[in-house]
Amino acid sequence: MSIPPQPPPYPQQPYGQPGPYGQPGQPGQPAMPGPAAPYGGPQGWYQPQPPQKTNPAAVAAFVMSLICAVPTVPLILGLVALSQIRKEGGKGKGLAIAAVVIHSLSLLVLVLAVVLGVTKAAEGTSRPQRDTHGQVTTPGSSKVEDIRKGDCFNTDDDLAKTQKGDGTQAGLSVRTVPCGQPHEGEAYAVFTLDNGAFPGSDKIVQISEEKCGGSALTGYVGEAEKLPNNLEVFYYYPQASSWLLGDRTVTCFLGSAHGTSTGSARAGGS
Repeated sequence: MSIPPQPPPYPQQPYGQPGPYGQPGQPGQPAMPGPAAPYGGPQGWYQPQPPQKTNPAAVAAFVMSLICAVPTVPLILGLVALSQIRKEGGKGKGLAIAAVVIHSLSLLVLVLAVVLGVTKAAEGTSRPQRDTHGQVTTPGSSKVEDIRKGDCFNTDDDLAKTQKGDGTQAGLSVRTVPCGQPHEGEAYAVFTLDNGAFPGSDKIVQISEEKCGGSALTGYVGEAEKLPNNLEVFYYYPQASSWLLGDRTVTCFLGSAHGTSTGSARAGGS
């Protein structure tokens, strides 16, 4: 009895040699993550913003500040431009700030020039005009220490509140007028105290009363008894603060505490 031949064995693949699609019956391995394909998915996008425009008010303010336009206009335009840029955006903030600064400085210079000009003009026109004999012909403002013997003047000081021997703080200037015009005071003697340390108010008052009386008064008015009843003796004298600044002048004058007088009290009326 013969044994039928066995079919040839099923061809075997070498162990460990994978086929082109892996081992039969084994699921495919998951893919490892890797870089995305260059165009494999939708890319992000944004709408381009339109270019910002320069604020026209800022430009106008800057130009006007350079050409010294109407006062305050560049300043106002600069502030308006800053407000608009802050709310609405846009360029020109630097121009607006520059306009505000430049015009502010220009206004400051202008104000100073006007003040100095007015002051200089006032000083040049307010001084009293005098004739060849030194008598005032045109009213003007004078410092107290510039009052001359024979000058008539009006003052903001209340002479009614000033008692003899009781000094009060006086103003720094008076309005000098011709003696033929109504006036409150008439200087009849001016003298200078000795230099040195401030002797004290009491000592200065004592010296002033001595020098403003006697021959100084009678030498100017003649007989003191003939003076009108409304005229009294007053004097300006240095305070401690003005003494430090070099003030040594005592000015004796006849004053009307209850109104004004007209004409000179000098003997002979001249």
